Amino acid sequence: MAGTAALSSKQSSAKSGPRQTGTASSGPAPFTREQELSAYREMLLIRRFEEKAGQLYGMGLIGGFCHLYIGQEAVVGGMRMAMKEGDQVITGYRDHGHMLACGMEARGVMAELTGRRGGYSRGKGGSMHMFSKEKHFYGGHGIVGAQVSLGTGLAFANRYRDNGSVTMAYFGDGAANQGQVYESFNMAELWKLPVVYLIENNRYAMGTAVSRASSQTDFSRRGAAHNIPGEQVDGMDVRAVKAAGEKALAWAREGKGPFILEMQTYRYRGHSMSDPAKYRSKEEVQKMRDEHDPIEQVRARILDGKLASEDDLKQIDVKVRAIVNDSAEFASHDPEPDPSELWTDITL
Repeated sequence: MAGTAALSSKQSSAKSGPRQTGTASSGPAPFTREQELSAYREMLLIRRFEEKAGQLYGMGLIGGFCHLYIGQEAVVGGMRMAMKEGDQVITGYRDHGHMLACGMEARGVMAELTGRRGGYSRGKGGSMHMFSKEKHFYGGHGIVGAQVSLGTGLAFANRYRDNGSVTMAYFGDGAANQGQVYESFNMAELWKLPVVYLIENNRYAMGTAVSRASSQTDFSRRGAAHNIPGEQVDGMDVRAVKAAGEKALAWAREGKGPFILEMQTYRYRGHSMSDPAKYRSKEEVQKMRDEHDPIEQVRARILDGKLASEDDLKQIDVKVRAIVNDSAEFASHDPEPDPSELWTDITL
């Protein structure tokens, strides 16, 4: 009751005003040379890491589920550039890119994928269940939509502690149809919680196209019934993501409550490694790669603006591949967890 009262008093002092939902993105902000190169490097690390993870899965070194993030790198790349120290991230099972964007080490992520001691969950979580309190990353969740309610709880704690941090809760277009999402929306707006809900609309929920599963395909409007503002963002353009992310994070940080960002993105691979993705044409995927690839857009701007040379970019790729290859080598030789590890981190 004391916590609720405290929230109520803070809520009354929050700024109010007209709330618009379903607004179009304000467009990308220009990047400096350093920002372009940083974005290129970070997104390339995610791309190369995921490609290597796919290879290791095919070799039988990664078991269970494995959902790759290839194609969606600009979403976490742009949000990383917008967030501040102490801001938290929570997401679903397509999570390796989020981990790397939070600053988690490639070695630890790859070791967890292969079930080794050096993994972030000491080999017990695998692809979908990694955490790093130090990096403010709270999973990695296998239950569809579960992270939305948990992320709302993290935001409640931030508001209660008045620590100025904002929670970013990522989920997909399929999870957006889950009931607990709207319970979370209602509570977040009612208590003006500092949370940004990021819907990564990659066009397909497992194998079902958005148009076949959602009566409202403008996901930025999903909070309209709860007076939560939203914005559609070009999730293939890291600049647009950063600009929208800064706006949404500022809104939440100022005590105005939650904000929804619909990141319009695309995954090149199947839903998981076991998905042949026959529900879409090869031409559709290739068109996205040719015209909207998030990394190639940055590469083109760097070269066209003479911010770096082809050789400079090749050197970045060489260094990124070295990091990824080192993570795979480490994960392949790191010992498996001791059987006693089964009894740690559980409550009886």
